[in-house]
Amino acid sequence: MQHAASEQDAVQVGRAIARSNLFKCAVFGQDPNWGRVLAAIGTTAADFEPDRIDVAFNGVQVCRDGSIGEPRELVDLSGHDVHVEVNLRNGKYS
Repeated sequence: MQHAASEQDAVQVGRAIARSNLFKCAVFGQDPNWGRVLAAIGTTAADFEPDRIDVAFNGVQVCRDGSIGEPRELVDLSGHDVHVEVNLRNGKYS
């Protein structure tokens, strides 16, 4: 979680994503579904603009400016660790 408007927003968004059963199912099924990340963010009261969010799975930016980024086929989710980076582009907190 990067560039949130406040530290509270960063924590709230990170926790919402981590708690999302839809997100967890996507990762378990090796599907880098960035829509499920955005859906989890949308359940929070965090200050953000949906058209500015970037999402990357294991270094592949699959969502850029709230829209399609690099092809999802480039993401390798076969390993034990999955790194999801979310950039709200709305502040300086992470």
